[in-house]
Formats: sequence, structure tokens, C-alpha cells
Amino acid sequence: MARRALLTPLERAEILGLPEDPDEIAALCRIDEADMSLIRQRRGDANRLGFAVHLCLLRGPGIALGADAGPPVAVLAQLASNIAVSPNLWSEYGAREETRQEHAREARAYLGLTAFGMGDFRNVVEEIESVARQTDRGRVLVETAITSLRRNAVALPAIEVIEKACAEGLTRATRHVHSTLSGPLDDGQRARLDALLIRRSDSALTQIGWLKQAPARPNARSMLEHVERLTAWRALDLPWPAARLVHRNRLLKLAREGGSMTSADLAKFEPRRRYATLFAMAVEGVATVTDEIIDLHDRIIGRLLRAAKNRHDASTLASRTSVTALMRTYSQLGEALLKARETGEEAFSVIEKVIGWKTLAENTAAAKELARPEAADSLALVSAQFTTVRRYSPAFLAVLDLHAAPAAVDLLAAVEILRQLNTAGIRKIPDTAPRSFVRARWKPLVFTDTGIDRGFYEFCVLTELRNALRSGDIWVGGSRQFRDFDEYLLDPQDYTTLKSAQQLPIVTTDGNPAYLTARLELLTQRLARVEHLATDGKLPGVTAAGLKITPLDTIVPIQAQPLIDATSGMFPRIRITDLLMEVDAWTGFSRHFTNLKTGQPSKDQQLLLTAILADGINLGLTKMSEACPGVSYAQLDRHQAAHIREETYSAALAEIVNTQHRHPFAAHFGDGTTSSSDGQRFRAGGRAESTGHVNPKYGNDPGRLVYTHISDQYSPFHSRLVNVGDRDATWVLDGLLYHESELEIREHYTDTAGFTDHLFALMQLLGYRFAPRIRNVGETRLYTPTRTHDLTTLAPLIGGPINTATIAQHWDEILRLATSIKTGTVTASLMMRKLGAYPRQNGLATALRELGRIERTLFLLDWLENPELRRTVTAGLNKGEARNTLARAVFFNRLGEIRDRSFEQQRYRASGLNLLTAAIVLWNTVYLDRAITTLDTTQAPPAPELLRYLSPLSWEHINLTGNYTWPRTTHKPGRYRALRHPTNP
Repeated sequence: MARRALLTPLERAEILGLPEDPDEIAALCRIDEADMSLIRQRRGDANRLGFAVHLCLLRGPGIALGADAGPPVAVLAQLASNIAVSPNLWSEYGAREETRQEHAREARAYLGLTAFGMGDFRNVVEEIESVARQTDRGRVLVETAITSLRRNAVALPAIEVIEKACAEGLTRATRHVHSTLSGPLDDGQRARLDALLIRRSDSALTQIGWLKQAPARPNARSMLEHVERLTAWRALDLPWPAARLVHRNRLLKLAREGGSMTSADLAKFEPRRRYATLFAMAVEGVATVTDEIIDLHDRIIGRLLRAAKNRHDASTLASRTSVTALMRTYSQLGEALLKARETGEEAFSVIEKVIGWKTLAENTAAAKELARPEAADSLALVSAQFTTVRRYSPAFLAVLDLHAAPAAVDLLAAVEILRQLNTAGIRKIPDTAPRSFVRARWKPLVFTDTGIDRGFYEFCVLTELRNALRSGDIWVGGSRQFRDFDEYLLDPQDYTTLKSAQQLPIVTTDGNPAYLTARLELLTQRLARVEHLATDGKLPGVTAAGLKITPLDTIVPIQAQPLIDATSGMFPRIRITDLLMEVDAWTGFSRHFTNLKTGQPSKDQQLLLTAILADGINLGLTKMSEACPGVSYAQLDRHQAAHIREETYSAALAEIVNTQHRHPFAAHFGDGTTSSSDGQRFRAGGRAESTGHVNPKYGNDPGRLVYTHISDQYSPFHSRLVNVGDRDATWVLDGLLYHESELEIREHYTDTAGFTDHLFALMQLLGYRFAPRIRNVGETRLYTPTRTHDLTTLAPLIGGPINTATIAQHWDEILRLATSIKTGTVTASLMMRKLGAYPRQNGLATALRELGRIERTLFLLDWLENPELRRTVTAGLNKGEARNTLARAVFFNRLGEIRDRSFEQQRYRASGLNLLTAAIVLWNTVYLDRAITTLDTTQAPPAPELLRYLSPLSWEHINLTGNYTWPRTTHKPGRYRALRHPTNP
């Protein structure tokens, strides 16, 4: 197996690079009396300087000075100054190689280091092999090797030697992975894997190409096709437990590598690698298709329930005329009967005279029909969809390996009964069938005078199964997203070890319940204070009656507008291609788009940037190849498959965000410690329409949501493509925990949809201040540590006491959950989604909700008391809304619709858009700085306090449309475009 280069040239320079900061250089070159005594023993100033260099490099980074190597000029000058010699003497040092080697040996002996030898090389290879079985990231491997050598007091050899040892360890680890997966395969299993690469008889696709297809639409036909795919994956009958012997990272990397190749490329692999790759693809394929089947079921049931509700609403609207007519008729009859009672007229004759007996009978029948209990609930109308459900439910229930928690045992038993009835072809549901899971709404429909209604019972089971899968009360073998809840969390023994060592990575490192006591005491104090202020009418901007909050003044003062207009008019006009090229020259973000197989950056920068731009402006590779001269679709497609992935997008985004964060002018916008997040909906059109989800909040059109986190410096440091049906609060923690930038966020803002009590609890435990802007604060409940009657003014807002006993009972479960999220054992969004779907009686979900009520009440009390907090949160959210406007302008092609069927391609669209907006923010920040500097020299300098109101989100000066051509020469750092004059744009 050919060895690939592990490090890029820049990484080689960074890993063992010497500092450039004067303070760091001074620390590196520190010479004490013992060092000086040893240095003076050398004969001649040149030798003294050379020996000092050996000593400095070996003690600092641990580098052995190479034969032809020398230290940086700044380091040499500092050392020469420390020992009082001239740095020019370096050219005279080491004329004899023996002298350099002798000095190196003496310096090592003095520092207690040994020289790097073949034994150390073999030790590094063995240690790296074990690490490389978990990850093949070159930088991680090399840094692990360096740490090992330093731990063993071995002087570091040249970086090329370390890289060679790591490459050998990686090669051995890769062979081990291949052997682990391919070794247990018998001849029949190998033959079935080879058959995956053969074209199907009924289509132009190979078998594996068909198996990798995403579901087309949320309907019975797509479900049956996907069940067939899962059945086909399982029919390979592979030794599935062997996959657990390979680390998840390596297994996923192997599967992704195979997924990016054609069947012809896979067929050319040597057998061991080919079978291992196909095995990894099969493991991932089973999990992916299983999750997609469950998602299809979720969407089908949701669509059928929505259709029933829409028909019910339409029927209710249509019946209004009949109801009005009936009310008019009966009101006339009632008046006539009341009058007849007064006059003594006979009632029957009145009825005959007013409406007649025939009309009365018809109206009574109509009223009875309208008053039927089932007519008041849309569930009765799902009976029209029984045929759709029956088309796929037998295959759906049969193919899933379902398991249940105690709360869902009856539901799983009901599923098993349906399976048995489907197998035997029996229609009638036995009277002994489980029924405890049937909710009150379903009971009149499911349980009838003639027994259990099969259609409604089956639909009810499928609906409750959907809910139980969401919450985790039922989990599925072979799934990634629907596993047993406990499997997601940190191992109990590991949690206990961390807690005993007081090393929990959360705010209470020892897990002591005293933390909870302190929060309750603080809540008691804050409630008393705000009650006192509210009673005296001293809550700023808050009206005591109903606790209504006066709207804030305009965020941007009128004095700042002339400065905003002047600076925005000075931006140079620029094409988006030039902007992207210049930002890459400043940051080098393109180097993070490494080749999936070789780990090296792209050799064709323009081709890579073209593929990124195709994602960011939503043009797509086909249209981009037509709009970009000299580029073909095939070139873009190959480059995208090799270099563009979620992890490369994330690394490149972090590079741009870090550069903007470090720019001095960004400090005017904020210090990078606060952020906000919001979701932006894009319609799913074309082939993607069937993959989109519907949320009544956005109408009836299917769509996708891009949930983005933006710092107070305007940089969008994290984004994720999510379903529009998920509450925003599900995704808040992901952006704070898993972004790769240098930002250290401590406070975060969201709008009303971005908070839940569960999120309040976890945000506090994970060390973040959470400050959502809650709509209708007067309708939001406050909670007290105990039942109290002392809060008279706040009484209308009090929702009751906090159940502290439940929190205490589940305290360790809460801490284990928070620790699991913090350590990356499980993603926060997955846990938030499951906790939100749990039934109210679930202990952990209830306890976390009660803990969240403490934190939410503390926040609301701050919100009432502190108008500056309200102003800060509003300003932070306004930045996010302004960034969404920029994103909408950039994502203009295809009418702003996401039209790719593949979820992976849709994610690329969202990531490309976020990277492009981050590049625009950085470019604008740089030129805002230049504009302000120019204004300082041409007129009275602007007031410093007004600079915070400038924004790097404008795009009027950027040409986003037309042919996408790239500049012939690379833009050099330090050279900038001329600014426009504000009066002559």
C-alpha cells in the first residue's frame, strides 16, 4: 500500500515551528546561571552561540538541530543577546560536523534526553498503530508521536522522520482494519459482496448504486422499495459483529471513501481492501436505510393526520352554513313556542304552522349528524387512509427489530399481534389485544359495540409507534438514531470515575447536590427582590399590572446613520469570485479541503473554489459548469467527491471565522463571547420536494431549515441543515459545543422558539448563560422553591412550586446526561429531540424540566429587572436576522429553493452558503477598517462609540451574478483594492 503524505507543508511548519511573538521567544531563549556556566566552557563565541542554540531547541520544543538547519533570525538574535555575543557568529559555527554532534550529545546529556534511534522509531510505529486504528488524521498522529517522544525524554528528530514513522503505523493500522473486516468472510459472503458491483438487470444502476438511493416520496411505494433495500442489505448475511471490532471513525471513513467511488473503481481494489470497504458500506447502509424507513413512516403518518385534519377543517367550515340555518330555524320555533305558552295556544299546532313536522324531522336528523362526537375530531377521517397504511404496514412492521422500555411494553405487544395477524392473514383483532397505550381521543374509534375496529386499532398502533420511536421508549436494532437511550450515554463506570475524581466537565465538577441547594437559595433571594421592586413600581420599563414590558427604543441611534451610509458607499465593487479568491489568499481556508484518500489539499484551487461557489449560491454543478468557462461537470463532480465533505467545510469555516475574530476592527462589533442562533427556511422544490418536511408555521409547502449560529462579531460560526418540523431549541447546543473556531461563547440568545425548560437546564450545567427573547412574558410562568403566599404582586405569574424531590431522585442521571453531551459521547440535538418527545411521566425528562424551571425563572427575573439585558438580547438577535437577509441574497439561484434529492448534497448547499457568507463578513470587516482609516485622514474622525453600529453584512457592492470567471493572478496579502469615494460611487 502506497504511503500518503500525512501533513501539508503548512502543518509541518506549524507543528514544530518556533514562536514569533517576542514574549514567547524570550521565554524560549531563557538562560539561567547553570546554563551559562555550561555555555562558557565552549571555546570561542561562535561555539558558545551554537551550543546555546542546541540547548534552547532541545529544552523548548525538544528539536534536535539538523546538520544544515538553523534557528529563526529572531530566536538567534535573542539568544545572542542573552549570552552577550554577536548573532553574526552563527555563520562560523559548525564548520566541523563533529563539533555540532558533540555539542548535541552534551546538551542532551545535560537535559536528560536521549538521541532518537531505531528502537524509538519502532516504539513510535507501535504506539501510532493503536491510535491509527481510531483515526487516520495525520496531524493527530504526528502530535501523538511527538507527545510520546517527549514523555520518554527522547530528542525529536526531523519532522520527516516522525511523519515516516506515523505513516508506517497508519499503514499497519489500515491493514489491521482491512483484515478485521475481510478476514471472517467466507467464499459465499465474498461472492455476494462482489455482486454488489454488478449492474442490475432491470436498470442502469449497479446493485450497490440502487441500495444507496434515498427514498423518493413519503408514500407506501417508497416505503416498500426501501424495505426491499433493507432486506437486500441483510441478505448479504455478513458477520455483522466483526464491524464492532473496528473503531467507528475508521469504519465511517472507509464507508465514505467507498461511497465516493464508482463501482468500477471499487472493483479495482485488491481483494482485502475491496471486501473491507464493501463490508463497511454495508454496515452503514443497514443503519442508514433503517433510519430512513423510520423517517418515512414518521412522515407518512404525519401527512395522513394532516390530511384528515385539513378535511375536517374544510368540512367544519362548509357546515357553518347548515349550522347557521338550523340555529335560525330553531330560534324562530323557540320564540313561537314561548309566545304560545303565554297565549295558551297548543304547541303541536304551533310546530305545524311554523316549520312543519317533516322539516322538523329533517332538521333534527341534520343536527344529530352535526353533533356526533366523532365529527368533532379529525381522527375519524383517517379511515379514508386505511388502504395506504395497509399497503406498507405489514412489510414495515416485519422488517424492524423492535425493542421496548417498560413504558412501551404493551405497545410492542400490540405490534407483535399485528405481525402475527398479517402473517396468518387474519383480519379480526382479538379482544385480548393490549389497549393501555390507546389514548382517550382514539378510544371511541378503536373500541366499538362490535369489538375492536381493525383499521383504527392498526392506525393507532402505528401512530403511537411513531411517538415511541421519537422518544426512545421503543428502539430499533441496527439503527443509528433510534437506539436504546442508555446506549447513547457515557458508560456508568466512566461517569462514576469522573465524579469520584471531581473531573466532571460541567459546572459542578464533583456532582455535589449542594449545587442545587445554592441555585434554589439564589432563586428565593431573586424572587424576593423582584417582588419588592414590582410592588414599589421600580422595575424599569415594566408595568406592574399584568407585568407588561415597554418596547425598547431604536437599537441604532440616528447619529450613527451618516457614518453607516458613508462607509457602505466606500466599499470597492467586486465580483464574488474575486472576493472568494482574496479571502482564500488571506486565510488559506482552501487547504482544509483535503483529498479523502490522500489527505492532501486540492492541487487546483480554482476548481475547488468553483465547486464551493456552486454550493454557496445554489447554482449546482451542472449550471456552474455552463457559467464557468473552461470547467466541465465531470471535473467539478470528481473534485467535489474527493475534497468536499462536512468536516472539510467545518474546518474551512473555522479558518475564516478565526481570521475575522482576530482582526482588530471586529472588536468594535463585540468581543466574541456572545452569540445568537436562528433557523432560516428554504423551500424544497423539484426533486427535493419529496424530501422536505412541512411545518404549519411556514405554510403547507415542504422545506428545509438551515439553523445558524452567529457571533456578536457577525461571523456565522456554525450551521446545520435540519427538518422544519423540529423545534429550534433542538439545535441550539450543537452549535455552541461542536463548532471548530476559536470563539469562546459564554452567553447565547435565541427567539421564543429556541428555548425549552430542558434546554435551560442543560445550558446552565454546560456553562453557558442562556438568554432567549420570550414573546408574551406576562403569560410565562415563574416557579418557586416552595409553596409561598408572600409574592402578592408576582402572584399572577406564579405557576407553582418546583418538584425538588424529583430533581434529587434523578440527580445523577441528569449529570450523566450533561457529561455525555459535553464529552461528545452523544450529540446534544439527539438528546434534546428524545427528551422533548418523552411522555410526561418519564423520570429523567421530568427532573430535567424541573431543573430548567429554576433556571428559566432566574432568567425571567433578570429580564424583568434589567432593561440592558433586554436591549443586548434584541441587538444580538437583530444581527442574526440581518445575516439571514444576506444569506437569502446570496442563495438566489433556483429561486432560493433546495432542489437536490440527496440529503448529503442538501447539506453541502447549506455549508457552502454559510462559508460564503462568512467570507463576505471577513472581506467587509477588512474594508470597513480601511474605510474608517480613510475617513480619519480626510475629515473629522468618527466617534469611537458609533463604530459598534457598523455592520459587515452588506452585499450591494458584490456582483453575485453573471459568468463566474476567476482572476488570472492570485491576490497577494497586504495589497488591497482602492476604496470608492462616498460622493462618487
